Amino acid sequence: MFVKVCGLSTPESVREAVDAGADAVGFVLTASPRVVSPSQAASLLAAVPSGVSPIGVFRDEPVADAIAIARAAGLEWIQLHGTRSRTDVATVHDAGMKLIRAITMGAGQDEFEDWGEDLLLIDAAVPGSGESWDYASVAALPALQGRNWLLAGGLDAANVGQASAAAHAWGVDVSSGVEASRGVKDLAKVRAFVHAAKAAATV
Repeated sequence: MFVKVCGLSTPESVREAVDAGADAVGFVLTASPRVVSPSQAASLLAAVPSGVSPIGVFRDEPVADAIAIARAAGLEWIQLHGTRSRTDVATVHDAGMKLIRAITMGAGQDEFEDWGEDLLLIDAAVPGSGESWDYASVAALPALQGRNWLLAGGLDAANVGQASAAAHAWGVDVSSGVEASRGVKDLAKVRAFVHAAKAAATV
């Protein structure tokens, strides 16, 4: 099970995620309670070892701006939320970067298709709400068969195993489900989530 812990903003939270076994860590570089500056993200990279992917997360910024900000932070992965196009995907790859394209469960059918992104992320209809949703509803979508994609939205250590199994997800992404308060990570919850997700993959 591929596990991404998003919205990290301190060296301690990055180290906790990495030590627990996370495969990727996300730094929010767009307006959010979890936002960090490009220079902060660059400093947090010191806690990310080889083999763990650091990812810059953006929402509605033009793709060229997202690429420039990610480069300033020293990141090679970009996660794009908001209304996007196939051209945006190509632009990220032309810049020599890798892409997670994030959509919501309420997206149009075409958005679930393979646009050439490295990973697709499927979030709740209302991203960031922290509320669980009908994870099984994505399991039978033809567009996802045989692809690597991430499940997000309302996940925590208690439900990640059941949710990922119901959705047939290749990987999971968490942010609010491992927080003590909005924007503040709970290190014990981070570790518990990663361990629960990894354990679910072996069942």
